Amino acid sequence: MKKTSTRLADGRELIYYDARDDRVRDAVDRRPLDPTVTTSEVRRDPLLGDAVAIASHRQGRTYHPPADECPLCPSSGDRLSEIPDSSYDVVVFENRFPSLAGDAGRCEVVCFTSDHDASFADLTEAQAGLVLEAWTDRTAELSHLPAVDQVFCFENRGAEIGVTLGHPHGQIYGYPFVTPRTALMLSSLASHKRATGGGNLFDEVVERELADGSRVVLSSEHWVAFVPYAAHWPYEVHLYPRRRVPDLLGLDEDARTAFPQVYLELLRRFDRIFGGPEGAEGAAGGAPTPYIAAWHQAPFGPLDAFEGVNRDDFALHLELFTIRRTSGKLKFLAGSESGMNVFINDVPPETAAQRLREVASS
Repeated sequence: MKKTSTRLADGRELIYYDARDDRVRDAVDRRPLDPTVTTSEVRRDPLLGDAVAIASHRQGRTYHPPADECPLCPSSGDRLSEIPDSSYDVVVFENRFPSLAGDAGRCEVVCFTSDHDASFADLTEAQAGLVLEAWTDRTAELSHLPAVDQVFCFENRGAEIGVTLGHPHGQIYGYPFVTPRTALMLSSLASHKRATGGGNLFDEVVERELADGSRVVLSSEHWVAFVPYAAHWPYEVHLYPRRRVPDLLGLDEDARTAFPQVYLELLRRFDRIFGGPEGAEGAAGGAPTPYIAAWHQAPFGPLDAFEGVNRDDFALHLELFTIRRTSGKLKFLAGSESGMNVFINDVPPETAAQRLREVASS
């Protein structure tokens, strides 16, 4: 992999990640951009103890542009985009309309491919491996920023999720605090460690799923994927490396090499869930399954609030889920979910796992 860092016309950082070491990236951003102005502010809720990012400048962000005006496609002739060069493998740049910025953290965009009509599931294993390298590199770089305590790499896919740009891309958030969901995991981890005299809750969850087997979707030498016992979403898969590591930086070479095949298979199965026994909807060009793919990594900030827990106790894993509960119907977060954070799942996890095994590629 070759990494080339440059600057856009308004001063934002842009990084090319190339498979070829001899690739030269010297294209200049020719757009007449004014310096980026952000209003990001983090406010804490005194009752819940969580944080809310206030970012009014995002109201003016690009919204469903036509394909020939996509800001994530490479620049071509007089059509200038966020990527100055005429092609790219993987590219990362600071978000022009960030939810978090400055002392309130950092937001970046990750473009998985220059092909506007592709999706992550269409990538080759080599391309997916390059994305993994970019995620890992950005995690390392953002972890050194004073304003960042936790790094979150994720992909929103599909209009139903709220995606406003159709080009295959994801995002990376550098939060200036430990997120509420991670805090809950750390609290459970700490409680379990005290109660068992040092046992690791993540390890026991994975071992329990493997022993039961009914919710395991796929298993390989280096990775295991399963629908969790108490899945919140209709179709939800958690993907863990067999060897527990706290973050993407901790993955060994074997796990990195094996990841693309496993992850691409999971994504392709998701596109076949709702299309009948053979996944006809996804295979025949029906509506792709909307999903969120979220990497959970140990925070880089202090863990003093979670007595007895250190970074190495945390288990890196990816959570992949869809808000579609059946063909043509979405799972809405209504009163119980939005008002009380109590999820009600219409699809039994064992049924979801069985369906995801049925639509395997082979």
